[in-house]
Amino acid sequence: MLIAIPAEAYPGEFRVAATPETIKKLIKAGHTVRVESTAGLHAAISDAAYTEAGAEIALHPEALYQGAQLILKVRAPQAHELPLLPDHAALVALFDIHRYTHLDTLNSKNISAYALELVPRITRAQSMDVLSSQANIAGYRAILLATQYYPRFMPMLMTAAGTVKPARVLILGAGVAGLQAIATAKRLGAIVEVFDVRPATREQVESLGGKFIEVALSEDEKAATETSGGYAREMSDNYKLRQTLLIDQQARLADIIISTAQIPGKTAPILIPEKTVKAMKAGSVIIDLAVDSGGNCPLSRADEVVHSENGVVIVGHGNLASLLAADASALYARNMLAFISLLQDSSGTYAPHFDDEIIKATLISHQGVLSKVSEPAPVPILAQPA
Repeated sequence: MLIAIPAEAYPGEFRVAATPETIKKLIKAGHTVRVESTAGLHAAISDAAYTEAGAEIALHPEALYQGAQLILKVRAPQAHELPLLPDHAALVALFDIHRYTHLDTLNSKNISAYALELVPRITRAQSMDVLSSQANIAGYRAILLATQYYPRFMPMLMTAAGTVKPARVLILGAGVAGLQAIATAKRLGAIVEVFDVRPATREQVESLGGKFIEVALSEDEKAATETSGGYAREMSDNYKLRQTLLIDQQARLADIIISTAQIPGKTAPILIPEKTVKAMKAGSVIIDLAVDSGGNCPLSRADEVVHSENGVVIVGHGNLASLLAADASALYARNMLAFISLLQDSSGTYAPHFDDEIIKATLISHQGVLSKVSEPAPVPILAQPA
């Protein structure tokens, strides 16, 4: 196959869908790989590095897509990119499918589109799980971003001028991003407290050095906290009220809050209401990882830093993984390489395994027919407060 790797056009997207490491493997498998010039610039990959790996360099999109059978992207194509895409090609990317508005156009071009965020969370698909690999990076970067705005030290320091207390970090949600945030905050010397609706996450939290805080549960509520797949369920209104009170109490004590709660295809739950922000300490920082889905704090603004009247800084950055574009691209490209192994036969010809459950879950458009979009792989969430 001729595989095309375009430069990303989405604002603020610095990742790239293939690296010299994965391109070498694609070429070894018999493919021809063409990369748009400067596609890897923000991920610390030069055109020369791609050329050395065996890729062709296209100086403009028209040359990139000529004859391309498979297109690998990070973000789904924007409106101005669509006319350039070759008819009948295959496209693999992150679509954010519940908000993507150009699927009909792709379908009219008979493009077979695969949405990587729909990869099911099964053991066989772990190597393709881009949500986990990128959330891991986002959790790490969230803590580093918080230190940029927090006006104090993270660790305890004992100096001749006196003792500096360690920062208190509250993490809402012990999913992939939350667990990495715990580990990073602990390495920086902070006191870390973690809330998650699922009691089963306590062991993971404590193994990383975090203190698990929880709402007291009845026996019936314990049985209802998570699905058979290990993800958080929607809880009762009574539970949500108790959760709101607990988070409010802990937020008033926290110096930094990392909020990770999202619901696939829905608006993110409000976990840090305005009244809670008003009660927090001056100099406190909130990093809202759910800002692109509406935010866990109603004061959050996408890609903006908001300063509340009482001195709390609320940072809304919806693409933290892109701020570590080199490593994020390396992991994403490996996920992509694993996924496209399902799109080819032993000779490297495009031949999707349509009976494969991973292909069934991710294929959203094929031969002019839109597939029924199922819910994305569930992300561990907190209950929505009443």
